[in-house]
Amino acid sequence: MEPVKTLAPYQNVSLANFKGKDLLRIDEFKPEELLYLLDLANRLKQNQKSGQVYQPLKGKTLGMIFSKSSTRTRVSFEVGIYQLGGLGLFLSDKDLQLGRGEPISDTAKVLSRYVDAIMIRTHAHEDVEELARHATIPIINGLTDRFHPCQALADLLTIKEHKGKLQGIKLAYVGDGNNVANSLILAAAMLGLHVRIATPQGYELSSDIAELAASYAEKSGGSLLVTNNPQLAASDADVIYTDVWTSMGYEAENEVRLQAFAGYQINEALVKLAAPDYIFMHCLPAHRGEEVAAEVIDSIHSVVFDQAENRLHAQKAVMNAVM
Repeated sequence: MEPVKTLAPYQNVSLANFKGKDLLRIDEFKPEELLYLLDLANRLKQNQKSGQVYQPLKGKTLGMIFSKSSTRTRVSFEVGIYQLGGLGLFLSDKDLQLGRGEPISDTAKVLSRYVDAIMIRTHAHEDVEELARHATIPIINGLTDRFHPCQALADLLTIKEHKGKLQGIKLAYVGDGNNVANSLILAAAMLGLHVRIATPQGYELSSDIAELAASYAEKSGGSLLVTNNPQLAASDADVIYTDVWTSMGYEAENEVRLQAFAGYQINEALVKLAAPDYIFMHCLPAHRGEEVAAEVIDSIHSVVFDQAENRLHAQKAVMNAVM
């Protein structure tokens, strides 16, 4: 089945817009292109649920480089490429010559002759940018310390499924101004959501991301509020989102972070300020009792497992498009 034939047109966007492109950060794509990918992801999801086979990537291979451990990223990409008819190769940086000092540029040139695209999950965003500069195939950012674009696509897909729209939705992000926040806030601002981000002092969204998001929101009809007040952010919110307080690579700061974030837990007192039909989101893994109370993440308002599943469908849309 060809799922793209019935997609709603977004200013003449088609698969041709994406072929051969990289996805290093979410705002490399235009708003209409993001909407197209979300529709494609939804269509691929419906195909899978109905048992229909769609394998446009038969004979294609995805190299998957991991410098960080992963559950959702690895499984969703590996299953996704398989469902699209291709093959995924798990490549730990300890197994590659990267782990013994081979330049990223050489690795990019070699892998470009073996595989059809590379997904990389690593630490420094600059490493992904260098990989893309030297590769002749699409590079997909599976996570860096700066951005997590695939997560943002899955998040938007989940919000649209549960709220029926994106434009005008009030999204509250409470917690660390990290890589997940960067991509989510940029994507939401591009698509007309009203974004409020509440972080402790010293853990705010970086100024360049905040400025970009504000400019995107002005163009899209959305808005951006940056605050240190979680109650202000959560007030009347349609969506409340958080992430762990101590991300991978920051474990040495854990005790300091626990103190700094003490007033930023998503708990029953905070969600009472939200809209009655709010949804709770978390990119997982979650630390119950830290950034979120168990009674919130395990409540009927929580959509965290729909959100996790949508990583598969959003990434299938990306692979279908760029490969």
